[in-house]
Amino acid sequence: MTLYLLPNLLAEEGDLALLPAHLAETVTSLQGLIAESEKGGRAYLKRITGDVRMMPISVLSEHTTRDEMDELMKPLIKGELWGVISDGGLPCLADPGSELVARAQKRGIPVQALVGPSSIILALQLSGMGAQRFAFHGYLPRPLDELKTTILNLEQRSRREKAVQLFIEAPYRNMRLLEALLGALNPNMQLAIACDLTAPTQSVIIKPVSKWRADPLPELNDRPAVFLISSSS
Repeated sequence: MTLYLLPNLLAEEGDLALLPAHLAETVTSLQGLIAESEKGGRAYLKRITGDVRMMPISVLSEHTTRDEMDELMKPLIKGELWGVISDGGLPCLADPGSELVARAQKRGIPVQALVGPSSIILALQLSGMGAQRFAFHGYLPRPLDELKTTILNLEQRSRREKAVQLFIEAPYRNMRLLEALLGALNPNMQLAIACDLTAPTQSVIIKPVSKWRADPLPELNDRPAVFLISSSS
C-alpha cells in the first residue's frame, strides 16, 4: 500500500522533460488514480503513459465530502497502490490533496512524493524577490472591501516580517485583482506577476507599484498567474 503524490504539468503544452524520467513507470504500476476530475485524470494518463486504459479514477476536489474522503481511503487501506494528481502542478500545494495525505499518515499508509514543477516555487525563483521568508495565501476575498483590507494587511505583514506574500486568483478575475492591488498598495511596494509558467507564453513582470500604475497594463485574464508583493526591492 502506498499513496503516490504525482507531479503534473502547469500548462498543457508544457515540456514532459520537466517531469521525472521514471514517472511513466510509476503511473503504470498504479491500481487507481485520484484526480480533480475524471476528464483531467484520463488526460493525465494519456499524456504520461500514452495509454487511456480503464484505470479506476476517483475524484478529489474542494467539494469532496468527509464520507467521500473515507471512500477514497478504502483501496489504500486494502493495500493497493494509488496516485493523486493536481491540476496545479503538485498535490497538496493550493490543492485539496493535503487532507488525503493527512489521513494516510494517521493510518500509517506510506506516502511518496515525486518532484515536479510548482507554480508557487517557480514564481518565487523567477521574481528574484528572495525566498528566505514567504507566505502563500491562496485566494484572497472576493468582496472589494474585504479584498482591499486584506491587501493592506498583506503589505503590513510584508514590511513587518520582511517576507514575500504570494496569492492567486481565478484566471478570469486576474485583471480585477491587479486593479485592486494598484489601488491599495503603497507606490514603493514591489509587485510581481508570474503568468503561464512553463508555457511558451511564460511572462514574469516585476516592478514597483508606481511603475505599474504609469505603464500600460498587460492582459492577464484567462492566464494562470501567481501574484507576489514585497516591501524590499
